[in-house]
Amino acid sequence: MPSPAGDVGGEGFIALDSVEKVFSVRRRKGLLRRERERVRAVDGLTFSVRRGEMVGYIGPNGAGKSTTIKMLTGILTPSGGRLRVAGIDPSRERTRLARRIGVVFGQRTTLWWDLPLIDSYRLMHRMYRIPDARYRANLDRCVDLLQLGDLLDVPVRQLSLGQRMRGDIAAALLHDPDVLYLDEPTIGLDVVSKARVREFLRDLNAEHGTTVLLTTHDLTDIEQLCSRVMVIDHGRLMYDGALAGLHEVGGSERVLVVDFARELPPVRTAGAARVVRTEGPRQWIAFPATESAAALVAQVAAEYPLADLSVREPDIETVIAKMYAERSPSPAAAS
Repeated sequence: MPSPAGDVGGEGFIALDSVEKVFSVRRRKGLLRRERERVRAVDGLTFSVRRGEMVGYIGPNGAGKSTTIKMLTGILTPSGGRLRVAGIDPSRERTRLARRIGVVFGQRTTLWWDLPLIDSYRLMHRMYRIPDARYRANLDRCVDLLQLGDLLDVPVRQLSLGQRMRGDIAAALLHDPDVLYLDEPTIGLDVVSKARVREFLRDLNAEHGTTVLLTTHDLTDIEQLCSRVMVIDHGRLMYDGALAGLHEVGGSERVLVVDFARELPPVRTAGAARVVRTEGPRQWIAFPATESAAALVAQVAAEYPLADLSVREPDIETVIAKMYAERSPSPAAAS
């Protein structure tokens, strides 16, 4: 099949082939002695992302997600393998690549701390040499959709985390990047702001075909934005496919939390659903994450005096840990 427009040599807009990253660290051995050790943060990573895809890139802390993003942006140089973004080697052509990418790190800002928000945008206007008309159009769109109008004259250091996150997202998009890397983009946002940011990113992808690589611990971000999810752990790609398939592979469960009008014995459930905890009138009912909650909710509502309920999504780190444990050979098998 011919590669889509923007793909490079049929490989994908973003392409990694057996990429490795090894760090040399000094660890204490005894009271006075230190030894140098090699830590493999990324281990033979191979995947490709087509232009215009929105992909969730998830895993537990220390899995290698941030190291991968830093190699994709040119901040770090791979220890081995081959890496290309839009046909560019990030570590060799950082300046050229910078015009094609936008980056948002949830815990770090690209904004100038002591300057008003608008001054950061004006500096980026000059740094990226954005044509005036395009800069004004992009700024107006971001300010409107991310509700930044009242914050433009506020110094960045006075912004809340959620406000700064919205400001960082706007800053990353002023120069119309082809690729957007997002690391925890909804951290610190309230429910309404999260919904607005997700809608903004969805529209950005649909209207401009922006390729998005999203790392997050908020499973709802993945569910609402990404049709594909990749799971990394110990620097290796463990899963690449649809989110529903991840739940199936990991055997994860959702939990229906039910508050009854009065204290009751554990409810009777059908299929794989089961009561895992009771506390007064509240009961926790676990069921497979691949199944809809509708039938279970309908059964409970029809048979018991229901006061309130909510559905808790599976903890992604638990799913990944279970996957990793199942794939790791037992000591007996290893021997």
